[in-house]
Amino acid sequence: MAASGDPKHRKDATRIAHTGRPAEDGPVNPPIERASTFVYANSGTLYGKGRRYGRMGVTVHDALGETLSAIQGAARTLITSSGLSACVAPFRACAQPGSHVLVTDSIYGPTRDFASRFLGKERNVEVEFYDPRIGAGIADLIREETALIALESPGSLTFEVQDVPAITAAARARGVKTMIDDTWSAGLLSKPIDLGVDMACQALTKYVSGGSDVFGGAICCADEKTAAQIEGVIRISGESVSPDSAALALRGLRSLAARLKWHGEAGLKVAQFLEGRPEIVRLIHPALPSHPDHEIWKRDFNGTAGLFGAILKPASDEAVNAFIDALELFGCGFSWGGFESLAIHCDPQIQRTAVPWTAEGPLVRFQIGLEDPDDLITDLEQGIRKLKSS
Repeated sequence: MAASGDPKHRKDATRIAHTGRPAEDGPVNPPIERASTFVYANSGTLYGKGRRYGRMGVTVHDALGETLSAIQGAARTLITSSGLSACVAPFRACAQPGSHVLVTDSIYGPTRDFASRFLGKERNVEVEFYDPRIGAGIADLIREETALIALESPGSLTFEVQDVPAITAAARARGVKTMIDDTWSAGLLSKPIDLGVDMACQALTKYVSGGSDVFGGAICCADEKTAAQIEGVIRISGESVSPDSAALALRGLRSLAARLKWHGEAGLKVAQFLEGRPEIVRLIHPALPSHPDHEIWKRDFNGTAGLFGAILKPASDEAVNAFIDALELFGCGFSWGGFESLAIHCDPQIQRTAVPWTAEGPLVRFQIGLEDPDDLITDLEQGIRKLKSS
């Protein structure tokens, strides 16, 4: 057995609890330094390697980035103002006018909009969406001018699990950078950098903070050269995260392993209940054997999150809304990863161009919070009765 003092052999939960802590005797948390200006007694040190301006981060930002790097195996982690800003930064750093980017057809909607509208229409970058289940076939889409491949696994709303190692291997063979939206796994359930990804991005707003009350994003970079490239973009664009927001994200991160385990186990219990209901055509949950990408999920993930989808039997929008509105313990909101359970009707926001989205009925996404899953199941039972009567 490895010595307990060897950080390389510690588990993620231990790394989360002990990384990014002050080295000296004193409080267990880093100080919250609210500062825009740093002053120096000697003008010769002003342009040195020390802190120059508060927007670039203070001690608590360092601690948050260091802890995220420890669990992701990253060379360096950059903190951004939101999950979206983290996801679009690799595009801005890698895609130049005239270049080509490949984007999974199941990417987060606002990221898709950024690629289509800003890159495609204003920056003259060719944006090509690809089948999320393409795997090694991505090699046939890579061109000389391809600058970036953007993944998300599981896919936003529809939960396709991508063959990340196959895609990143094809990208490395052609010298193409890769990024992934890793918010679903929060850097704990999967290790994208170990799977060959150059930049693992996530919304700290979701599972990491856990309180539904703070915005933040992170870009975990596999190597220092990539980190420097991304840092140049986010610094020149005025990206900034307040020390208070960074401290809230770090505080949430400390309990992430325990919370995510509950989210996953409770979510799986609720999903198994729904899968047996006659009103549900099928569940879209990677941890269920019925999911078409279940074997890839078992290979590349070590656990499950509490976010999944369900295809209802054909029903009108009014009936779906009546079902969701009847739920007492599920709110109706776009975010997820907090302590509260949520349910939303997804059909109005699904976008597909590479592969048409086809389903037997309406898609509802469930975020399972920290409530007791038995209470959530009871709530769903009464809500389903409303669906049947509509």
